[in-house]
Amino acid sequence: MLVTPPARRHTVAVLAFDGMAPFELGLVVEVFGLPRPEVGVPWYELLVCSTERSPMRAVGGFTMTAEHGLDAFASADTVMVVAVPDVRSDPAPEVVAALRAAHSRGARVVSICSGAFALASAGLLDGREATTHWRHADLLRRRFPKVRVTPDVLYVDGDDVLTGAGSAAGLDLCLHLVRKDHGARIANAVARRLVVPPHREGGQAQFVEAAVTPPAEDDAVARAMAWTLAHLAEPITVARMAREARLAPRTFLRHFHRQTGTSPLRWVIAQRIMAALPLLEEGGTPVEEVGAAVGFESPATFRHHFARAMKTSPSAYRRTFLTPGRPSPRR
Repeated sequence: MLVTPPARRHTVAVLAFDGMAPFELGLVVEVFGLPRPEVGVPWYELLVCSTERSPMRAVGGFTMTAEHGLDAFASADTVMVVAVPDVRSDPAPEVVAALRAAHSRGARVVSICSGAFALASAGLLDGREATTHWRHADLLRRRFPKVRVTPDVLYVDGDDVLTGAGSAAGLDLCLHLVRKDHGARIANAVARRLVVPPHREGGQAQFVEAAVTPPAEDDAVARAMAWTLAHLAEPITVARMAREARLAPRTFLRHFHRQTGTSPLRWVIAQRIMAALPLLEEGGTPVEEVGAAVGFESPATFRHHFARAMKTSPSAYRRTFLTPGRPSPRR
């Protein structure tokens, strides 16, 4: 009797070092290291790697020991650098060599926060758009003039090389990787377990003028958002959203941008794209009807915005993420 071998798990390797702050490392461990039998797909194998074999100090007064070295790091399917010891100096030569080896082998290379400096030192960001924590953006631009630094986004997806902004934006990038690998349904399930929103657009500003707004303003914008999500298939204008918020349009625009870092219409487009993903994954509905179901005025408009957000077409996304056993779209 033939036995089907278990599916190979995608390996994610993350680099740790002495003296690092544990937050971004913890995000990676939370998303890729915890077993998730409820999602029904083979989950990742996480490798915490380091050049250090002895216990490493972490900010906060504890120590940690990595079980793997740079050989495992360079051999993983996805390699991640979430920080560097010093943004003003180059990483160790062996780290640079491991990054170059991983990339040349075809691994997906990812940075979060100051980890972009390691990728830039390895030459992996030359000629590319990239981001980092907004505090380090000017320094990254000065040290590596060949890098097209974009300081006001949450993450940049360059397909084989991805860079994320600092702190909590690392979680947005990790969920984006899960969505690329397994589709929106799985990413949404992971987000629910983490008790976070399933998607923030990569182009959303990483620095918001007022992260905590007065309650009245927060309630006003939240009312408009809730109404919009319930009426995505309908024509939506700023004036209509402002009316739901009970604010004048110009006042609503100001409060919305201050709270979210983006414009209302850009936010609406992102929500429509996210609403389209499960419909594409589940099959049964033609692509043209999916666009209309989430509020795009024409198939061409849907394809344009989808390709801009997801870096692929709706049809290609469906072929990649169509849930096994689901029917093909009806004609």
